Amino acid sequence: MSNRDGTVFIGEKQWCFMDTRRYKKKNMKSVLQELVGGKALILIVVLGLGGSFQNGFHLVAISSPSPYIQSFINSSWTYHYGDVPEEKTITFIWSTVVALYALGGLIGSITVRYFTSHLGRKGAMLLNSAIAVVATVIMYISKPTYSFELILVARFLFGFGSGLGLNVHTIYLGEISPKKIRGLVTVTVTTFMSLGKLLGQFAGLREILGREECWNILLCIPTFFCVVQLAILPFFPDAPRYILIEKGNTRQCKKALQCLWGPGDYKLEIEEMLAEQAVIGEEHNKCVLDLLRDKHLHWQVLSVLVINSCIQFSGISALTVFSFNVFLEAGIPVDKIRYVTLGIGASEVLISITCVLFIESVGRRALMWRGFGGMSAIMALITVTLYLKDYSSVIPYTTVILIFLFFIFYGGGPAGIAPSLANEIFIQSYRPAAFVFMGFIRWLGFTMLGFIFPFLIATLKSLSFVLFSCVCLIAALYIFFILPETKGKTLLEISQEFEKIRACGSSKEDVTCLETKL
Repeated sequence: MSNRDGTVFIGEKQWCFMDTRRYKKKNMKSVLQELVGGKALILIVVLGLGGSFQNGFHLVAISSPSPYIQSFINSSWTYHYGDVPEEKTITFIWSTVVALYALGGLIGSITVRYFTSHLGRKGAMLLNSAIAVVATVIMYISKPTYSFELILVARFLFGFGSGLGLNVHTIYLGEISPKKIRGLVTVTVTTFMSLGKLLGQFAGLREILGREECWNILLCIPTFFCVVQLAILPFFPDAPRYILIEKGNTRQCKKALQCLWGPGDYKLEIEEMLAEQAVIGEEHNKCVLDLLRDKHLHWQVLSVLVINSCIQFSGISALTVFSFNVFLEAGIPVDKIRYVTLGIGASEVLISITCVLFIESVGRRALMWRGFGGMSAIMALITVTLYLKDYSSVIPYTTVILIFLFFIFYGGGPAGIAPSLANEIFIQSYRPAAFVFMGFIRWLGFTMLGFIFPFLIATLKSLSFVLFSCVCLIAALYIFFILPETKGKTLLEISQEFEKIRACGSSKEDVTCLETKL
């Protein structure tokens, strides 16, 4: 029953819709005030441009100039060695150009623990941008010097920077943000990656830089933003959690918080960090073996493994890297494919921004399992439309719509939440090791899929998407039944949530001991 002021009574409880709307408006207003109260918003943008933005750009930008680069490899080989290379030699070198980016990303991602512990979060980001500048110089001079070998070196360095930068970017954001807007801040990792993809697709158009004479310029574009980061980032503090927990400097931590979020004593935030520091003790940077051996972290490690593996084999990487082949298989005219992929890039940016608005109100768990569930259903439907493409001229465009929806569910769920997952479910001492583990899974999966998918689509045709549908369904079920919600909780509270899962198979004494420790 309800009265005129909008209050609904249910038993002895009441809920006021008017008050709910006021609360949401007030909450959003306070979030915006926090972001503009200090320099945090500027830092988020600066980190994004030198972090995940680079990864997104390099993932898609290599696709457009690929015929011109292969032609350059051919002429470069002839120029240096005096004979015309065989077609299989050109194919092998081109495959190496693509694979070296993934190899660099894998190595870069597993060095995050070393660089963040020795240089800090800010120092690691600055190093990453410096590497990008070096790689750009090498890439640019490869064309005038007729050296395809320099392309190989540059692609490896670009991959190394993408692997290292993505991890450091995510860690840095997670360690500067208060718990009530932690999800909102860390989801910007995905937003900047989407922006990088969109710029890569747009700059790769034939009317812009997707021409033979401009391919080396196209691949150098994102480094401009690294130069911006090198110029601005030194004026910002390192991550407050790193300053206090690992360096033990409470005064500098408070100054960093005030610089980023505006004036205040930040007593609660500092007390939370001190409590985490007390649990950690003297050992700050655990290695991956320590992470895998700690029985109290088995469910966290399993969650990272399942979610990141399922993302890599959900079909998103295949649709991103091999979108041209997929649309060609669907029956889309060749001259329209590039513009369709540009539209997908734009929709990915919009949905990642939408995810920023909803992550703190809806919660991580709900967005994740709904996203994976929607992706599973869409992949099953894509299988059907690809099978029936010859029966109607409308069906290929139905496939395009489904792919758009797939990216929407992905951007609004797994893509937005997964980058912040390791930040929220691991305490400070294990966080760098967790990102090493997560990066290894991400880049190894990306490399494997790059080799496997062309054979899959050649052999199984549309049925290859059934496999992706099953993977997405597994992830949705795991998240729905096992993964706890992390919204608005401290890192120690989240650890206790995972311990409740482990406690189902543990003795009462083990649980009591753990609760005392936490």
